[in-house]
Amino acid sequence: MMIKRKIAFLFPGQGSQYVGMGKELYEQYPTARKVFQLGNEVLGTSLSSLCFNGPEEDLKLTANTQPAILLMSTAVLKVVEEYGLKPDFVAGHSLGEYTALVAAGSLTIEDAVRLVRQRGLLMQEAVPPGEGTMAAIIGLSEEKILEMCAEASAAGVVEAANYNSPGQIVLAGETLAIHRAMEIAKAKGAKRAIILPVSGPFHSSLLKEVSAKLANHLEKVIISRAWVPVVANYTAELETNPFVIKENLIKQVSAPVLWQQSVERLITAGVTTFIEIGPQKVLSSLVKRIDKNIEMYNIEDRNSLEETISFLEEVQENVI
Repeated sequence: MMIKRKIAFLFPGQGSQYVGMGKELYEQYPTARKVFQLGNEVLGTSLSSLCFNGPEEDLKLTANTQPAILLMSTAVLKVVEEYGLKPDFVAGHSLGEYTALVAAGSLTIEDAVRLVRQRGLLMQEAVPPGEGTMAAIIGLSEEKILEMCAEASAAGVVEAANYNSPGQIVLAGETLAIHRAMEIAKAKGAKRAIILPVSGPFHSSLLKEVSAKLANHLEKVIISRAWVPVVANYTAELETNPFVIKENLIKQVSAPVLWQQSVERLITAGVTTFIEIGPQKVLSSLVKRIDKNIEMYNIEDRNSLEETISFLEEVQENVI
């Protein structure tokens, strides 16, 4: 008797982009080409050209990065679906939650592209350039991170923004406070403290106004019941209810991303296989830090697609 594996599709967020992403898919798969062309039509600009050719400075702008990654990840997803590979659960890191909702049938591609363009613009404009930033702290416990934030808060807002994996938590806040927190982190024994190349203090209380404005855009969009459970960044819980999904998206932008907790929730739900769909392997690396024994694949081009399908078929044949 065959034992059915439980599969979760994971979708990356901002920071995974690179010039050239999706070009091979666009050229070789009509399904992927349609996704990029649809995105171009919706936004009235050649986002596909920006993905394939850059310049990198423009691709890094939050208002461009978010729809670009969503389109690239969705293009991969649609090719994967043609191969008959389907998830039992989906999750995405920050922006990636919108791609996860496309995969779960809650959002159309068109609505998702419009939403993340607006989300990117709102996040880009929320805090004046230079006044807010983010930093990754490696090698400290959650307890020490929270102590450190409390101590550094004398210099301004500083909060835990991404709980990525054991020993890796990202801070967001006002620039001076973040630099103070990094000094304290090193004094407390952190292995590394690194400023991230982002344009603002994402997933912090400094973006509360963005949540309110994003709610207005979400009111204009139909969110359908999810076909498969989606793990929300805001709660790390499985969700299919469209009303709750909408509330989670509103709160998500100014609240911490509970990524480690989300992956642990999927493991508790019986997920045996994780497949990262989209540019690079950022989430694959985080998942392996959360549970090194987990079966993990990534798909971002033809080679990784064929390798993953081959591995899955081979493993399935050997599972009794």
